[in-house]
Amino acid sequence: MAAEKSSSKGQAWFCTTGLPSDIVIEVDEMSFHLHKFPLMSKSRKLHQLITEQETNPVNASRQDGDDADNNNNETEIVEEEDKVEEEEAECHISLPDFPGGSETFEMVAKWCYGVKMELSSSNVAPLRCAAEFLEMTDDYSEDNLVSKTERFLSQSVFKSLNDSIKALKSCEIVLSLAESLSIIQRCIDSIASRASSADPTLFGWPVTEGGGGGGASNQALWNGIEAGLRRKATKNAESWLEDLSLLSLPLLKRLISAMQQRDLNPDIIESCLMYYAKKYIPGISRSSRKPSSSSTIPSEDEQRELLETVIANLPLEKSSSSTSSTATRFLFGLLRTANILNASESCRSALEKKIGSQLDQATLDDLLIPSYSYLNETLYDVNCIERILGFFLDSLQIQQCQQQQEDNNARSPPLMLVGKLFDGYLAEIASDSNLKQDKFYNLIISLPDQARLFDDGLYRAVDVYLKAHPWISEAEREKICGVLDCQKLTLEACTHAAQNERLPLRAVVQVLFFEQLQLRHAIAGTLLAADAAVPQEAGRASGIREDDDDVEEEEETTTGGEVVVAEASNNGATWRKAVRENQVLRLDMDSMRTRVHQLERECSSMKKVIDKIDKKGGWRESLTRRFGCKFKTQVCDSHEQTVVERRKGRQHHHDHQQ
Repeated sequence: MAAEKSSSKGQAWFCTTGLPSDIVIEVDEMSFHLHKFPLMSKSRKLHQLITEQETNPVNASRQDGDDADNNNNETEIVEEEDKVEEEEAECHISLPDFPGGSETFEMVAKWCYGVKMELSSSNVAPLRCAAEFLEMTDDYSEDNLVSKTERFLSQSVFKSLNDSIKALKSCEIVLSLAESLSIIQRCIDSIASRASSADPTLFGWPVTEGGGGGGASNQALWNGIEAGLRRKATKNAESWLEDLSLLSLPLLKRLISAMQQRDLNPDIIESCLMYYAKKYIPGISRSSRKPSSSSTIPSEDEQRELLETVIANLPLEKSSSSTSSTATRFLFGLLRTANILNASESCRSALEKKIGSQLDQATLDDLLIPSYSYLNETLYDVNCIERILGFFLDSLQIQQCQQQQEDNNARSPPLMLVGKLFDGYLAEIASDSNLKQDKFYNLIISLPDQARLFDDGLYRAVDVYLKAHPWISEAEREKICGVLDCQKLTLEACTHAAQNERLPLRAVVQVLFFEQLQLRHAIAGTLLAADAAVPQEAGRASGIREDDDDVEEEEETTTGGEVVVAEASNNGATWRKAVRENQVLRLDMDSMRTRVHQLERECSSMKKVIDKIDKKGGWRESLTRRFGCKFKTQVCDSHEQTVVERRKGRQHHHDHQQ
């Protein structure tokens, strides 16, 4: 029978053996014209159905109808009898719920006729279910279809990650029977087991983003062997994720649950979920706004269900350092989509908490989430970012408690990164005219002092806010500027703030005071360095002269006076160079001293103005009460001795003692 052929005509399928068919089996509106013997020799169920039809013919009703038509002519009676005889010769069987449909039954029919059949990971599960449905066991016929498909599953499919995924995908058309035969569970166990032994770095975001990204995956040895192996492994991982994204959502849920029970690497689970969401939710990634052409766009309800499923199964752990920046960007894309689709509050809160755990890997563009609610007047959703920042601080505090850090004032690198990022965010949203003063103030003070090494970024945000909100009162200006720590402003920021007309008078006074202190400290440090350098140069020069005297005596006895003249000229040039450098240094000190005197005069004039404003108390009490300074008012007095004068006095006293 191996030489037998099959053909399909419309909705009918024929086996061209040269013998007329004696049975017609209907499966999904497809009629298969076959022969009884090959089917009955392999399938117990078909044997029973054919035997029942042979012992209980179904043409009795037709004969009764023929007896009732006594007025028909003899020709019509003869034609009807011929049709009845043909129908009696051919047995009709209908299988409306056949697992796998007509395509699977066609393969089963070929198997019964002895035609060689190629098993694959995509057809073995439906064939196994069809064999179970038709009772094609070894008890009925030796080496039957049930045992053949089972061997292929265990020896081939379940030993391959990709084949297990394809087999699981094929179970969707035979779901109930595949579930009862444990094919689905065995596929899921195989996938979870194979994925747990895989390299987690192969399933990271460099794969899902088209191979971009740093890390070891882009490093190659000089001979190219490492690059070739890595490229091949990355391609296999991408194929793994692509096959996984073809699963239905219920099967994906079961697979992710099995992965979590096996304590699979969180990066692998996260990559699977992100790849799946990126494929079926359009616009979730800014880099690829267009949906995949191979997949239809789900409805809004389906997208919401998919989104909530992905978020609910995201690992709580922070992403690895090699993929966290890309994963964080994708999480922000999920959050934007969740706002658009009106996802549940618990779903968005869980996503915000996940983002907060790795906020230090975010960028300024990630934080700029548009406001989708009509209740918010601001351009960006600042309330969402405020909540995310709170989650970040909570996770950082928990991490510090776990590490048992005794020094709470220690600066952690993630906190410093978030501080710099948040200052940029404040400067970006400060230009929004609808941003209330209280909200802006609360955002500023939400970060601890340890988050900022310098307050230059915060000063820029405050300046932008004051420029965009010129109508706020003086008290509100002083409240906002009160968050600035003048001691943490650089000299450039102090210079700009001293000339900034938008700042209130109190802030300007504080800035000028600390700018003066910085200048005095800089001058003092420079002069002390110069004092330490001059004795060293003098000692070095005297030592050179002493050594030169000894050398000259030796040279006079050996080579004569020419060498003595050359050594003397070299020493003289070195001494003149040191003197010139010292003179340039003193000129620089004089210019800085002049600047200090100018600042002292400005402070003196401000002191007089303040004394006139408040005549009841002294200048110190007035400044403390009216300007709220948190520092001692050590305003420089031009009558005090400068560092240079004190140094000269010490030198004069030393010379007098000698």
